[in-house]
Amino acid sequence: MMILPYARLMRLPNVFTAFADIGLGLAVTAQMTPIRMGILNEPRAYYLLAASGLMYLAGMVLNDYFDRKEDAKERPNRPIPRGQISPATALTLGMGLLGGGLVLTWLTGNRSGLLGSALAFAILAYNIQLKHTPFGPVSMALCRFLNVLLGLSLADSDDVPIFLKLHLAGVVAIYIIGVTWFARTEEKRSDPRKLRYAAGVLIGAALLALAVPTQLPSGSASLFFPYLLGALVIYLGTRVVQAIRDPAPAHVQAAIKRLVLSLILVDAVLASGTIGTSGLILALLLIPAVVLGKWVYST
Repeated sequence: MMILPYARLMRLPNVFTAFADIGLGLAVTAQMTPIRMGILNEPRAYYLLAASGLMYLAGMVLNDYFDRKEDAKERPNRPIPRGQISPATALTLGMGLLGGGLVLTWLTGNRSGLLGSALAFAILAYNIQLKHTPFGPVSMALCRFLNVLLGLSLADSDDVPIFLKLHLAGVVAIYIIGVTWFARTEEKRSDPRKLRYAAGVLIGAALLALAVPTQLPSGSASLFFPYLLGALVIYLGTRVVQAIRDPAPAHVQAAIKRLVLSLILVDAVLASGTIGTSGLILALLLIPAVVLGKWVYST
């Protein structure tokens, strides 16, 4: 089936994590701006969702394009080394998706367009050069940081304070540093010491998330927020601890899959800590991600 190689090339289940980032921003914007939920009826909101999805898929395609020689040795079952998709086709697809997403951000507005341009540059920089350097996890985190800010780009600073925007984006960014560090050597037996360091970064993200309600008026956050955050830490921790104890590729990759898809839950919990229990609706994005994940790999 020809569609399956393209779905695998784009890591299709993971695109819902990009939608969750934007959903977090839109939910906060809808709750904290004078027009409130009216923002969700504007075409601009859907431009942002589409733009983020296209740019995320572009990043996945370009990742495999620039890693095609390495993948031929270490991951020969991926679509490009298997000959299912040619490098030229992958490059054209990746740049087309990136360009389409960038156009949509500018159609949304100047602030969104500037953030979209920065995100496009960060995606290219990561894939072309930075991912194979010590700055790889940070450059990947920058992409997510900008994606969350893109979701918040419809809100003026008078309505959603800039420090709240940076705080929310920072939690996601630090979480992604931990995930990316955890995944650095997923194709072979990992170093438990480095996995522990990555787990420490993930704990740091959780602690930073716990402080989100301190920037808000009393009563804004869900009363269940700290318990939801604790439950999420336990849910992720079971896989992470297993991988640290036995860092074989199968265990590490299982942990990474859970960590990647659970970014949806991170965004949902952050939303609950910002606008109340209604923010948990973002968790529904996990359903299509998990269903697609049965046929398409996430890492």
